Amino acid sequence: MELAFIPSPSRGVVHLGPIPLRGYAFCIIIGVFLAVWLGNRRWIARGGRAGTVADIAVWAVPFGLVGGRLYHVITDYELYFSEGRDWVDAFKIWEGGLGIWGAIALGAVGAWIGCRRRGIPLPAWADALAPGIALAQAAGRWGNWFNQELYGKPTDLPWALKITSDTDGRVPGTYHPTFLYESLWCIGVALLVIWADRRFRLGHGRAFALYVASYCVGRFWIEWMRVDDAHHILGLRLNDWTAMLIFLLAVVYMVVSAKVRPGREEVVEPIADGSAVDLDKGEPESEPDSEPDSDSEESEPASEAEAKKG
Repeated sequence: MELAFIPSPSRGVVHLGPIPLRGYAFCIIIGVFLAVWLGNRRWIARGGRAGTVADIAVWAVPFGLVGGRLYHVITDYELYFSEGRDWVDAFKIWEGGLGIWGAIALGAVGAWIGCRRRGIPLPAWADALAPGIALAQAAGRWGNWFNQELYGKPTDLPWALKITSDTDGRVPGTYHPTFLYESLWCIGVALLVIWADRRFRLGHGRAFALYVASYCVGRFWIEWMRVDDAHHILGLRLNDWTAMLIFLLAVVYMVVSAKVRPGREEVVEPIADGSAVDLDKGEPESEPDSEPDSDSEESEPASEAEAKKG
């Protein structure tokens, strides 16, 4: 007998007249807002200017959405290009299906373009945004709840997820809410990165690498619990192999970067007059004042003498 469970929404879309309002899309939008908000605060704290994070996000977010969709479509191509499937569905991003690996990879390309246009080092911008990206993932995972997808193995735990839909091969019942597990894990990752960044003053992309490595650890065991169809290699899901590979790359980057470029960036953003923002002071660096003009120093006593005569 089921005493408690997490109910699934009866539908993932509400129509406001002819306009569909989709829960999945709302979760993505909320995630982007959280990432930009927190990233902006961290960027300013590191000496950058307000608005820079949002300006670069204009490049990073569209690239990230395209990259996330491409990864999903490529790794689950049979959902769109096998017999009986409609390839047009590959463009229906609102129905779910974004791969975080592709989103981060192509999103980094967009961020690189935005940073290059502003003369900003990409690693410094990525460090500022890292915990915000984790929070964005935490919010975005609730989109899977709206779509009743990507749940785990059957369970009768009090926090089990109640699946009611029977479309696309779903079997109604109670399952592990892997969307909730990953959401909570991502919140923990964000807090870890913020703490480590304050404690060790991470720089040159190491805060971002810590986010990547710690996320991969959680994704590995959460992926193992999922029951949705996936490609397997040597008994492990494809995303498990991806998580292990990216985890190793992130750890290697942190170790090598700490040796080659220890500490933090001293300058994070140029400003309009050609000087730069000092990381520690958060103020523009400027040249020392020039020597006072000797003629001006001598003119003052002369003017006072004339005043006395007058």
